[in-house]
Amino acid sequence: MRKLASLLLACGAVWAQDLPPAASAPVVPPASAPVVLTNTGKPMVAPFHCTEEDIRSAGLTCSEEDPCPVYLELAAVESTGIRIFAAGNIHTASATLYTILLGTEDNGQTWREVYERVRGAGLDHIQFADVATGWSSGLSFAPLPQDPFLLMTADGGKTWRQRAIFNEPRFGSIQQFFFEDKKSGSLVIDHGPGSASDRYELFETNDGGETWSIRETNVKAIRIKRAPVTPNADWRVRADGPTKSFHLEHRQGQKWTSLAAFSVNLGACKPE
Repeated sequence: MRKLASLLLACGAVWAQDLPPAASAPVVPPASAPVVLTNTGKPMVAPFHCTEEDIRSAGLTCSEEDPCPVYLELAAVESTGIRIFAAGNIHTASATLYTILLGTEDNGQTWREVYERVRGAGLDHIQFADVATGWSSGLSFAPLPQDPFLLMTADGGKTWRQRAIFNEPRFGSIQQFFFEDKKSGSLVIDHGPGSASDRYELFETNDGGETWSIRETNVKAIRIKRAPVTPNADWRVRADGPTKSFHLEHRQGQKWTSLAAFSVNLGACKPE
């Protein structure tokens, strides 16, 4: 995930949403009330202040003379019809620093972070089964993809909570997930090319993602048969090279309209 935003700073690119921490993953509590970002038509900049702990935790070798640029990457956008959400991560060229989950209740005029950032993790997909029940998938990078989790909401995204897929640390990421309704869902775990057993596992849930049961393993990629090829054909994230930003776009007929844009460049990490 973290490569795309870095590449945007060097050249133009177009990217649309498609397929591609555990309970112990550290959550960073907000220092104050969430910052409100106002959409003036220009790319908004998510607030970020790099600390010594950020540098240490990510294993960065930043210096005053050679700081580490920090980037935003948005991977998914979804609407409930009432609220709109965008998920992604904050990263440097070599390390993922935090998740980020942004939300708006006024059709993109103002935005807030609706869940506290999780250190060393990123978010990549969002789905709502109805106006109240939704999920966003994520995983930790330490430094390999591991401890996949879901952020879950039952009140339309007003509040979210983190739920690990496994009860113990495990390598792997959520390649795909899909809920048919607010209770029944499936997800595919990709354990990576170095897996000691079958690389892919299919899990199912009947309680909205609280618990998961394995249904299939395979050395070849598994697809959730009931899932649509395009998760949401009416919304997409587009990376815009000239403005070095991510645009959240809504389809209106045959035309895509930009609802909001967020700057890729968030500053840099360097010793305080």
